[in-house]
Amino acid sequence: MPLQISDYSWQQTKTAVFVSLPLRGVCVRDADVFCTENYLKVNFPPFLFEVFLYAPIDDASSKAKIGNDTIVFTLYKKEATMWETLSVSGVDKEMMQKIREKSILQAQEKAKEAMEAKAAAKREDQKYALNVMMKIEEEERKKIEDMKENERIKATKELEAWKEHQRKTEEHKRIQRKEKLCQQEKQIEKERKKLKHKSLTGNPASRNLTIKGRNSENIFFEKLKEDSIPAPRSVGNIKINFTPRVFPTALRESQVAEEEEWLHKQAEARRATNTDIPELCDLKEEEKNPEWLKDKGNKLFATENYLAAINAYNLAIRLNNKIPLLYLNRAACHLKLKNLHKAIEDSSKAYRIMKLHLRLIHLTKLYKMMLRRFGI
Repeated sequence: MPLQISDYSWQQTKTAVFVSLPLRGVCVRDADVFCTENYLKVNFPPFLFEVFLYAPIDDASSKAKIGNDTIVFTLYKKEATMWETLSVSGVDKEMMQKIREKSILQAQEKAKEAMEAKAAAKREDQKYALNVMMKIEEEERKKIEDMKENERIKATKELEAWKEHQRKTEEHKRIQRKEKLCQQEKQIEKERKKLKHKSLTGNPASRNLTIKGRNSENIFFEKLKEDSIPAPRSVGNIKINFTPRVFPTALRESQVAEEEEWLHKQAEARRATNTDIPELCDLKEEEKNPEWLKDKGNKLFATENYLAAINAYNLAIRLNNKIPLLYLNRAACHLKLKNLHKAIEDSSKAYRIMKLHLRLIHLTKLYKMMLRRFGI
């Protein structure tokens, strides 16, 4: 049972009460202070101090100072009056218990209000921070859109200027060609006039010969024009056969020797793996192929026989655990059977295998690029 402390001192003014309580060698961190409007308690085992205040105080602004083996309380009164005593008199045990319970309920309500106010303030801060971030992102987005619009306008102007330059160049070339044609026509007209003048001034025999030669020349040129026209093309079909490829890369980008070696190693590894599985002893050779088992599982999945499809995918994965599609198909079966954890696990495995495969393809391309760059 705790020991009640009675050797305390107190003083007061019209607005405040000062209570000094000795700690008697007790560690400061062991002192537990509880204060409400009408109740003050200090628990520092094995001692206990409690007082039922004469009048209500402002517990929010009141304070306590611990030091030099003493606790000094500064309690601010709600009404500026002088108290007759520090503790109210004539309080029995039942009344004390009610005051204690009421004080505890008041403290709990205040703590709850403080927590709610703190949570509301935190939500307001988060809302404000979110609004600020959205505003900043909106400004950044607007700035990027403005930059894009400026770049688009600039590119459009440059394109229009280039088109105008091309148009002027074509116009200038067209004018030059037109002038050149005009000059050629003038020269031809001059030569024609000269020939006509010579034919008129010469003898009739030569005139007849000239006419005859001109007519024969025209016949020759007409025949030449007819011969120069090509015949229509004949209609036909061209059959294209594509080389079957195991690898996704094009044949011109691959190295046949490395691919054949890789396929040979894969076949050897598959045969070595098949010998370690006792279930494969009674199976046919085609049933030991993971691709055949995958197709079998797909057919079973289409007929809603999900357990049999899972068994087919399990055996295919035991034969070759590097095919991501097997894990994805098995995850689909588990999803139909509501085995969510297994579906997530198979999906994760398929994702990791595809990620490693893509990384290997990327590294292979980089390696080939380096070999081409250095001429190896």
